[in-house]
Amino acid sequence: MSAELNTPIEFVKGVGPQRSLLLKNELGIHTLIDLINHFPFRYIDRSSFTAISDVKESNAAVQLKGTMGAFSEVGHGSSKRLVAPLFDQTGSVELVWFKGQKWVKSSLKEGKPYIVFGKMARYGQKLSIAHPEMELVEENAIPKGLQAVYSSTEKLLNKGLSSRGIEKLIEGALPGLKGWIDETLPDYLVQKYRLISKEDAIFNIHQPKSEAWSLAALYRLKFEELFVLQLYLLQRKLAYTYKTPGHRFTVVGDHFNDFFKNYLPFELTGAQKKVIKEIRYDLGAGFHMNRLVQGDVGSGKTMVALLVSLLALDNGFQACVMAPTEILAKQHMASFQSYLKDLPIRVALLTGSTKKKDRRVLFEELQNGEISILIGTHALIEKDVKFKNLGLAVIDEQHRFGVEQRSKMWKKNTIPPHILVMTATPIPRTLAMTLYGDLDISVIDELPPGRKQVKTLHRFDKHRLEIFAFIEKQIAEGRQVYVVYPLIDESETLDYKDLMDGYESITRRFPMPDYQVSILHGQMKADAKEFEMQRFIKGETQILVATTVIEVGVDVSNASVMVIESAERFGLSQLHQLRGRVGRGADQSYCILVSGVKLSADAKTRLQAMTESNDGFALSEVDLKLRGPGDMMGTRQSGLIEFKIADLVKDQEILTQARKIAANVIENDPELIDERNKRLKRALVQLQNSRKDWSKIS
Repeated sequence: MSAELNTPIEFVKGVGPQRSLLLKNELGIHTLIDLINHFPFRYIDRSSFTAISDVKESNAAVQLKGTMGAFSEVGHGSSKRLVAPLFDQTGSVELVWFKGQKWVKSSLKEGKPYIVFGKMARYGQKLSIAHPEMELVEENAIPKGLQAVYSSTEKLLNKGLSSRGIEKLIEGALPGLKGWIDETLPDYLVQKYRLISKEDAIFNIHQPKSEAWSLAALYRLKFEELFVLQLYLLQRKLAYTYKTPGHRFTVVGDHFNDFFKNYLPFELTGAQKKVIKEIRYDLGAGFHMNRLVQGDVGSGKTMVALLVSLLALDNGFQACVMAPTEILAKQHMASFQSYLKDLPIRVALLTGSTKKKDRRVLFEELQNGEISILIGTHALIEKDVKFKNLGLAVIDEQHRFGVEQRSKMWKKNTIPPHILVMTATPIPRTLAMTLYGDLDISVIDELPPGRKQVKTLHRFDKHRLEIFAFIEKQIAEGRQVYVVYPLIDESETLDYKDLMDGYESITRRFPMPDYQVSILHGQMKADAKEFEMQRFIKGETQILVATTVIEVGVDVSNASVMVIESAERFGLSQLHQLRGRVGRGADQSYCILVSGVKLSADAKTRLQAMTESNDGFALSEVDLKLRGPGDMMGTRQSGLIEFKIADLVKDQEILTQARKIAANVIENDPELIDERNKRLKRALVQLQNSRKDWSKIS
């Protein structure tokens, strides 16, 4: 890379000390190369102008040319705005600025001709454009072709660095970089896949010669970003699995065979059998297993975990299961004990609530091998927890654990135990390829036979009496009901029903002694939670009013109704998880989504998707399109999967191709020592140095 590209941003023409500070803080632009790598997110077709009289649609993006009239200030306080008319020969529109008014007044000139671009809005008979992009022109200006549009912020806008301001900085810098932008991909890949050069890509992403050149530049840069990431992940996978020795499980013995033949309570689905076969291959291969099992709610992941644990026991090893919450850990404990009650296998539970005296006994029995399977929470990775011979660690709902917590499990034996991570949160294929690209992935995509699909209904607040009547009927038939709220206490800023108000409303409608109502939320003490949960599990209460603490880990087959209040506030993944708490018995179950009447477009899409589909993987694709990968996985704040130009929603085909090509490169040159791949080696080093958060993946 040319030394000039490392020029501090304050020394780039048009920047200076004040602007440089904002560019660093607002956009992370510290050097010239950072500026050049601040790519546009769309283009404006500036090849033609629209006459004002021809604008028919509201919310349509238009390019106008006209003369700007005099400024005036309208409104007071927070509603104060700056307005000015724009005239052409056919009519006029109002230009409106709510922010940056001081800069607008000092920068734009009344009575001068401008090219104006923006979204048109109509209020009654009046047309207006808020915060338009404006460029002073001569009257005989010739329309441009494609113009790049860059992301900016309010603070940058106040310093004249709108999209157009950033474009001018890049326009001024590009000519001096001709011949100085090095190629970053091997020549053989560039030629084989007909990619344009890195320099052509950089110039045409900012100043495309034509639409074809802009598409070629987009593809080249997106491919490179995704390709280098996949190389990184595949190298990690190589290091963590094939290069790390693993305990070889060669025996399928008495524990597994006795349970499978005599105690398995149901026939395994084809998907469960397939996943167990994949895991067995890993366990017998002599390398360290690092496998993710995705399975929709109720698909039978717990049984897979139990059977694989029995394989560990047959080969002389212990197994453990780590869950993110005490409720889920206790649920796993109850399931394992129920399945194994007639077998001589010792299963123990360790959580933060385990008493000190009980811990001492448990630790001793764990070290001498009396305990075969240990189930628990984060407590499992404490230093005092020492196994005799841990061979398998199952980590459930693994996205709730940090990489440091999970890596501590590897140190529980001289040779790291095999790692099986599980999630009931369906992950779109492209996101899994990125977040978990260094794991082998198995999918349980089949539900047990005979299970009835949950019927999902959307109702508004005004239908509450009908909902209560339906609940009353279900209880009369011997069923139980969940009612879930998003909040615990009142919120002055959010217009949602909260838990305590809801609890009071429900107890008034379903009073004692005819009905019993439990309440459960995250701020309760552990023993109080356990008491209320056990009342519901035993059928002593008919209604459980709760927050999302019951999202995972509660399994009551007699519960047939899930009412989700303020459903518009929940994400699709969470709604689907909550729905999975019912439908676990033989009876028809129902999920009722209750919302206000005023819904955003995204909320309508989410609620409609829920009523139309029970397929978690299909819903996850909708969720990815609505929220994007960062928000969907809760990683927006960490910097994870924040690409400069690639988009996991739009670029699925490019990602798939990049993964395939990266796998081929790693297969032929695992360490990238071939002279032809030296650029790739350099790119991986730069990725690791510049994006420390990539180390958090999986």
